[in-house]
Amino acid sequence: MSASGGIWCCDFDLAGDETSAMVPPRAETTMRVLVRLHGEPLGYVTLPRTGTPRDLDLIRVAARKELAGPLVRHLMAEGESIVEGEGWRPAAQTPACPNHVVADDLVSVVVCTRDRSESLPACLDRIAAVTYQRVEFVIVDNAPSDGSTKAVIERYAAYDDRFRYVREPRPGLSRARNAGIAAARGRYLAYTDDDVAVDRLWIHGLLRGFQRRPDVACVTGLVCTAAISNGPEAYFDARLASWSTRCRPQFFDLSMRDRYGVLYPFSAGIFGTGASFAFDRESLVRAGGFDEALGAGTPTRGGEDLDIFVRILLGGGAIAYEPAAVVWHHHRATEESLLQQMYGYGTGLTAYLTKLLLDQSTRSQLLRRVPAGLLRIAQIRHGTNERLGATVAAPSGAMRREFTGYLAGPMLYLRARRAARTRTGQVVAR
Repeated sequence: MSASGGIWCCDFDLAGDETSAMVPPRAETTMRVLVRLHGEPLGYVTLPRTGTPRDLDLIRVAARKELAGPLVRHLMAEGESIVEGEGWRPAAQTPACPNHVVADDLVSVVVCTRDRSESLPACLDRIAAVTYQRVEFVIVDNAPSDGSTKAVIERYAAYDDRFRYVREPRPGLSRARNAGIAAARGRYLAYTDDDVAVDRLWIHGLLRGFQRRPDVACVTGLVCTAAISNGPEAYFDARLASWSTRCRPQFFDLSMRDRYGVLYPFSAGIFGTGASFAFDRESLVRAGGFDEALGAGTPTRGGEDLDIFVRILLGGGAIAYEPAAVVWHHHRATEESLLQQMYGYGTGLTAYLTKLLLDQSTRSQLLRRVPAGLLRIAQIRHGTNERLGATVAAPSGAMRREFTGYLAGPMLYLRARRAARTRTGQVVAR
């Protein structure tokens, strides 16, 4: 896929005057725009791109036509309405705005990283720009091979005392996340990855999720695609569309089995992703933290976010999907890295399912859902190809690598589980 055949991904607030994007435009002739109002996502519009100021007019016209429902709902909450005419634009945000969040709880942002000192500053610059005031940044250096990441964090901490460095010598994303729990001081713990760029209103969005219902123990957010410039990025965008397409809030708890289908609450992907999630600290500790036999840096390569979502629900907590908590994710840009990632998604999924099968409290529930689960897996390829369309071919072997991961996941979980027992004398987060 050439630059001219790619899609420029950006966002535009209807109360503002310019678009913003993680990746500057090149020669793309198409743009995918996340349309927002006072920071709240209303939805996407996909339009021809001219590269001129006329693009802003095109976005405004398309938003009023294609996103009229959410736009009107937002304006009504503020006591405003749409005024006919091309020159109309929404007024500035008021305290009545549904995306206006008032909170003063300390929030601990935890970023786990490993040997990415060169690219890490891009992530740190973004979290440093968040608008929420009562925040600390806990950067967990996971099994580093040298001191370069520590040096980066020390430079940031020298002029911004919100940054703290934590070293976790044992490899594994779950271990690093658990080290973040131990080090963090906030009531809420917000996690993101070192290849993610958070929006300046990200924390406000997460807190909006917690404020929607008193039983919310976990909040996930909208994970937007940062760039679609080649086949692997387009495939990842289509394969993980549930990350980036939902612009309406959702709630999940054990009372909603009928609403979300037979696979619920063991459904993969519907709750959100570990690239952007936050927890009420007490709820996360009560759930036992992250399972150290799951996740990147272990043989299973993933599954730790799926596992914690289910344990939160089974423990009586609710999960809020809050699209106002926006981040941008840089997808795998080469076929080799994409195939590795898809294999990891496969191993992580079936490793997590194996854990459920080994647990007597969830075994029978899961076994009843096996036929529906197999049908869902069979539908993945068709759905992905449908979203890709006729102009972009799926990278050769992507689904095959994911299915290979499905087959390997159970054995890898047993191996990782034994290793966790050997190191700690017990299995973490059973």
